[in-house]
Amino acid sequence: MSKHAAAPKARNKLAHGVTPLDQVKHLSGLEFMQGILEGRFPPAPIAAALKFELTQVELGHAVFEGVPEFAFYNPISSVHGGYAATLLDSCMGCAVHTTLPAGQAYTTLEFKINFVRAMTEQTGRVRAEGRVIHPGKRAATAEGNLYDSRGKLLAHATTTCLVFPM
Repeated sequence: MSKHAAAPKARNKLAHGVTPLDQVKHLSGLEFMQGILEGRFPPAPIAAALKFELTQVELGHAVFEGVPEFAFYNPISSVHGGYAATLLDSCMGCAVHTTLPAGQAYTTLEFKINFVRAMTEQTGRVRAEGRVIHPGKRAATAEGNLYDSRGKLLAHATTTCLVFPM
């Protein structure tokens, strides 16, 4: 697990939602992500659906945590790979977002994931850590790792994001 494992967790108490662009277009990506972490802007609706949360953000780095549960199982008695993919896509994309100046946005162009260990409802809290590799002006890349509460690697991924004017 990374050196950031012991960071305190922030709890955003706002209802999940989408922040209107006119409220954030003047903010850098880091300022916006810090606003979510601090509870000034709502967390994304997907975080409510899959019960995960942003717990740390800094320039080029974002962390999400959640607890896989039975509701996320596939037919073969383990947590669906989409849960890990969503956490990793979120941490990598948000890490990229922290590097963007005001008026810029991003979207995931592609990502690749490697599953190392299965998750079950007994896995406990998991932590997805994203870190920017290259903060480009048109395309940015990042990597992510998903760990269990003991620091065991569950999955790792890379992404390419398209950067564009908001």
